[in-house]
Amino acid sequence: MKKVLKWVGIVILVLGALWAAAFFVKSNSKSAITYDTQKPFISNIEKKTVATGKVVPEDEIEIKPQISGIIEKIYLEEGVKVKAGDLIARIKVVPNEQALNQSRGRVRNAELALNNTKIEYERNKALFDKGVISSQDFNTLQLQFNQAEQELKNARADYQIIRIGSAGGGSTANTDIRATVEGTILEIPVEEGDQVIQSNNFNDGTTIASIADLSKMIFEGKVDEGEVGKLKVGMPLKVSLGAIEGAELDAKLKFVAPKGVEETGAVQFKIEGDVEIKDDIFIRAGYSANASLVLEKKDSVLVIPEALLQFDKKTDKPYVELAKGDQKFERKDIEIGISDGVNVEVVSGLTESDEVKVWNKTEPVKIGEEEDGDEETEE
Repeated sequence: MKKVLKWVGIVILVLGALWAAAFFVKSNSKSAITYDTQKPFISNIEKKTVATGKVVPEDEIEIKPQISGIIEKIYLEEGVKVKAGDLIARIKVVPNEQALNQSRGRVRNAELALNNTKIEYERNKALFDKGVISSQDFNTLQLQFNQAEQELKNARADYQIIRIGSAGGGSTANTDIRATVEGTILEIPVEEGDQVIQSNNFNDGTTIASIADLSKMIFEGKVDEGEVGKLKVGMPLKVSLGAIEGAELDAKLKFVAPKGVEETGAVQFKIEGDVEIKDDIFIRAGYSANASLVLEKKDSVLVIPEALLQFDKKTDKPYVELAKGDQKFERKDIEIGISDGVNVEVVSGLTESDEVKVWNKTEPVKIGEEEDGDEETEE
């Protein structure tokens, strides 16, 4: 009985070893790779570059106050179309106490001067009417009287301006913030109650609103220094907008910056292009956009897919492998030209009848790896 159990155990061990060996060989077996080939073909090819940037109004006007104070009332909202002269907001003046006192004192002095001049004028007028003084002397006194009257008017006007920001109100009042150009209000960065500062030689002043004509837009972007030398003013651009899927606008390059700016180790040059706005598309200021520029174009040239290229590890020169029989290939050095990122021009080394190896074909999946992969995916 013990003998029988012994032999049964040996048989089981042998069978297990055979099954393990068969499984190991099967799971590590590698199917032979069959390479496909492709023929070069004639096609047009364009070398393009893409500049990233945004679409902005050609001119954007910032409206700033002519006098400091507090925003008393805002009459319009962002996005409203305006004409030159439209009232946007009104400022309540907070007068400077020192300037107010000085102006008030100037008014008082002008009043005193006018009273004295008036008394003198009336006394000499009576003498002139009686023929006591000459016409020249009387005219001099009359001039002084008129000047005193005018000085009082000026002093009172200045006092009103300091106190309330305007001498007489109306459309020319400094406290009224009006549109200076026709367009759309892009932004009103202040709110009622905010303090604002007037624009002068020492201060840019607070922006009350920004206005732009949205029918005149430009593309602003940047290109790398390696491509800026191939750009020419007047080149066509194709502008695609990130916010509007499928929308593509024509544009024309109008500016290439003469000076580059280094960004993250690369020198970038600013470019601008006039964008042709379509009637059925509303373009908002600041949309992110990409502009495609054709740097070089060749018609009817021999090309191959760029994926067929291989590069020598030492010289970094391109070559392909040509079919020389059933799954037999031979290296062939070639000279290439421009590329559009998909196809590359073949300057020399190939003909349309050549069969080029598709060398980077994906290898078959080993048996067993597929199941493991499925299990990992389910997890």
